[in-house]
Amino acid sequence: MRIEANLILFFWAFSIFSCLCFSVSSINFGYRFPSSAIKAEQVKLTRKSSSTNKLYKTKYFTQILDHFNFNPKSYQKFQHRYLINDTYWGGPKQNSPIFVYTGNEGDIEWFAHNTGFMFDIAPHFQALLVFIEHRFYGKSIPFGGDKDIAYSNASTLGYLTSTQALADYATLIIDLKKNLTAVDAPVVVFGGSYGGMLASWFRLKYPHVAIGALASSAPILNFENITSPYSFNNIITQDFRSESENCYKVIKGSWKKIEDTGKQSGGLELLRKSFRICKNFIDVDALASWLETAFAYTAMTDYPTPSNFLNPMPAYPVKQMCKAIDDPKSGNDTFAKLYGAASFYYNYSGTATCFNLAYSPDPHGLNMWSWQACTEMIMPTSGSNKESIFPENQWNYSRRAAGCKAFYGVHPRPNWITTEFGGHGVEEVWKQYDLL
Repeated sequence: MRIEANLILFFWAFSIFSCLCFSVSSINFGYRFPSSAIKAEQVKLTRKSSSTNKLYKTKYFTQILDHFNFNPKSYQKFQHRYLINDTYWGGPKQNSPIFVYTGNEGDIEWFAHNTGFMFDIAPHFQALLVFIEHRFYGKSIPFGGDKDIAYSNASTLGYLTSTQALADYATLIIDLKKNLTAVDAPVVVFGGSYGGMLASWFRLKYPHVAIGALASSAPILNFENITSPYSFNNIITQDFRSESENCYKVIKGSWKKIEDTGKQSGGLELLRKSFRICKNFIDVDALASWLETAFAYTAMTDYPTPSNFLNPMPAYPVKQMCKAIDDPKSGNDTFAKLYGAASFYYNYSGTATCFNLAYSPDPHGLNMWSWQACTEMIMPTSGSNKESIFPENQWNYSRRAAGCKAFYGVHPRPNWITTEFGGHGVEEVWKQYDLL
């Protein structure tokens, strides 16, 4: 992909994002990451190998805790991690650009290893690459790097906000440019998903720091009745239905069959064997959530090439799932069809022996997204209509708010993001300021 040097790329891709929903009986802050009897060991090996890579150098910046308050506590410091690659940089004398990735809700190394586009275009632009970690994630933990303290309650987690993160990025970028004697070097910010939202908001709030932003799959309008709460699951449904009507019907009809089987004598054991669930725990709701996660995350990462972002998966994994469901060898066995499909997400490598529904690993350090989803990131995405492949469900803000109050002791602010960054009619507003 060739891009002219004088072109500022700035586009919005309003796509699917992490779904957050609540059940009546428990609080569920999002789809689960996969687990199996051997997955924990594999995760440790993967993360260990990433520390010895040659893609970047790891640096730390002494960051302030609170950018918006002059209370003495605000001046506390923490070590803010960022990754840097100067292989292609033309240097400050040429005013070569700096491409900055605005870190998401997870370990920044994970995102650096899955952002090939920036590495692809860096040689053409002679760009310096910088990946900045989001506060409270990875190794950028306030309060002395102690997660037990940082994650302990609302008083400490209150410093985990999008506005604080954006101020972190601005402070770090300005300081880095000074240290590199590159104060005039143009900065373009990049991001995907929540990181894409941050990139777009950074361009809006700090136009003196960044000349442009490229935001991919960044649902900045998924707030305050701007976007339908059914859109997320409608997109997933369309992904599968466009591949095969039979695939769509099998998945759509499976939830009732799973529920009915679970109520029968010996039904739970049949479900356990059918889906290779580990012997320690089996539950109908947990199994349904496990399958929903497979379908949702596969749709979210339905790439045209093999990938290893969330899990090892083949190219066009939705197509592969539907082929498994449509395979005549499975006859009328719905559970065999579903297991064959789910295996493309959970066990494409073929190494898992069973799947542990009682274990929710967090290999990429995403846990604190639940705090953000309970405070300012109130994105109504869990609605499912009659056509959805998932069970019919209404988005219920009151249920979300009650869950957040019970879990964190806080009340969400559903209108804050659109108040801070805009939403309704944002395109026309931004055009007035030449931001589009």
